[in-house]
Amino acid sequence: MAKDQEKKEETHRMQREEEEEEEEEESENWDDWNKNLDDEEEEMEEFDFKCLFCDSTHASCDSLLQHCRLTHHFDFHAVRKAFALDFYASFKLINYIRSQVAENSSWSFELTGQPGQNLEKLSHETVNGIKLLWDDDKYLKPVMEDDSLLYSFAEDEEGEDDDTTSVDKEELMRDLRNFENMIIIDENNGEKSAFDTDIFNEDGTKVLPSSNGHLNMRTKMEAVIGMESRTTVGLGNRGLKDKHLIVLHGNSIAKDIENVNENYFGAYSSFGIHREMISDKVRMDAYRQAILKNPSLFRGAVVMDVGCGTGILSLFAAQAGASRVMAVEASEKMAAVATRIAKDNNLLQSKTQNEGNNQCTGVIEVVQGMVEDLHKSIQIQPHGIDVLLSEWMGYCLLYESMLSSVLFARDTWLKPGGAILPDTATIFVAGFGRGGTSIPFWENVYGFNMSCVGQELVQDAAQNPILDVVDDRDLVTNAVVLQTFDLVKMKPDEVDFTASIELEPKLGSSTGNFTELIAWCYGVVLWFDTGFSSRFCKEMPAVLSTSPYTPKTHWSQTILTFQEPLAMALRKPSADRSAAAAAAAVGTDECPAARLSLRISIARATKYRSIDISVETAGVGPHGQKRSLPVQIFNIS
Repeated sequence: MAKDQEKKEETHRMQREEEEEEEEEESENWDDWNKNLDDEEEEMEEFDFKCLFCDSTHASCDSLLQHCRLTHHFDFHAVRKAFALDFYASFKLINYIRSQVAENSSWSFELTGQPGQNLEKLSHETVNGIKLLWDDDKYLKPVMEDDSLLYSFAEDEEGEDDDTTSVDKEELMRDLRNFENMIIIDENNGEKSAFDTDIFNEDGTKVLPSSNGHLNMRTKMEAVIGMESRTTVGLGNRGLKDKHLIVLHGNSIAKDIENVNENYFGAYSSFGIHREMISDKVRMDAYRQAILKNPSLFRGAVVMDVGCGTGILSLFAAQAGASRVMAVEASEKMAAVATRIAKDNNLLQSKTQNEGNNQCTGVIEVVQGMVEDLHKSIQIQPHGIDVLLSEWMGYCLLYESMLSSVLFARDTWLKPGGAILPDTATIFVAGFGRGGTSIPFWENVYGFNMSCVGQELVQDAAQNPILDVVDDRDLVTNAVVLQTFDLVKMKPDEVDFTASIELEPKLGSSTGNFTELIAWCYGVVLWFDTGFSSRFCKEMPAVLSTSPYTPKTHWSQTILTFQEPLAMALRKPSADRSAAAAAAAVGTDECPAARLSLRISIARATKYRSIDISVETAGVGPHGQKRSLPVQIFNIS
């Protein structure tokens, strides 16, 4: 019996051991499977999202869709909302676009006109409404194998409000009240066709279109279909009741703009900001020279100063002999300050009764409000201004979006042939080296190595732009023009642009930036110049430069850091080195790039007064081979 019991216990023990071994083996297999899955996911995260329109790849769905919006002017989320597309309809849309691009690489999804295709061709009229071109079950079949976008675009939908419900006619008409002019731009011929439908206020009066063709983006609403959220479009060319016009988030957008403006103008109520600007010698010298050293332009002139702040430019204009100066300031506090300053200097225009006659003293009239609403505050004839003056520039030139207000004033109030100061603006770009980063500082802090902090800051800078002063000795490439604006001729929508440039290594030396044969480029730096050219300043032109080569200004420069530094060859490699470099990645120590090819887009962001900057970078080898870095998108807000 004892032996039988021992055998049973031995059998049970062996069974338990076998079970434990099986469980352990299953656990190991499961861990291996999870590890393989994690490895696959990590591989997928490495730029597995291919652009809908070009060959660029991206690390995430959000990055890809933001690239499409900035570079190709296709806002996927806005189109989904505009057409109330569910998951399957959106799935079809992606495959439809890929099929069109596969057939024609230059095809683009734009509702504002494209080669051989007008607005209506993106949809077919049906009895009950619109049948979209991609509304076909054949587009449920993926066009591209392993298309990550198809399975990722809806991941962020959970918890979002459903804003895709179509608006009825009464709601549409309420949102359209106070809206100035609705246009469709055909990029083929540059023509603008206004809707042929009249819009009326509640009292029956007709809402007149803007005489200058501007869309008043500060009014009730905006609409978005495949373009930036500033463009308002409709479908078709018949009456409004036959239009399938989509109005998106009208009231909330207007409220957002109102809030941003309140914060923006509130910030300019701080005297510290105005002291910083007035203390900027480069800024003040350029404007003072342009105004006081060109008496023939200002003597007896009617001048408008847009965004006058303390009124310093208006004071210069009055000093130069202007007959009337309208100083326009949206901040209520600063308008009161500018009024007091003009009065204290005996330059404020005032009307007093003297023996029955109005007697005017001084020439400056301060008007509180936005320039778009100027006609509500004072009597002013359209196109009655001789000189339009403004210091409108923001970081990277275009941040703050004040230029649109200046262009509005130009088109509404400036005389034909009148002067606008400054009249030119240019954005420059150059590559910077290691000295332009925070790495050198953290390498030796009182004898201690804190380089890990510098490395982390550089990684963060690859996602967020830095506003700082760059030493010209830390530039490792030549400087090139990215974009030039002629403020006399430019259109308001030209503030959004895409430009392609090439940067070549700069021969020279600077500690930490160069080795014997290689310059390491860590990113690009942007700055701007504005010009008071001889077109208007005939006696003495002037230039305001924010360049690293000139004294620093309060604008500093805008620094955009690459995700990894790129090596650039300072001279042509030897035959031996060239052969060895053929198999290496371009931009590395083994195969330094001969030049950098960049495509940079700057556009007004969804958040009002902010800008988005998209940077596509590729290193070009000595034999023309290329290696592209992931597309980077920066926001200045």
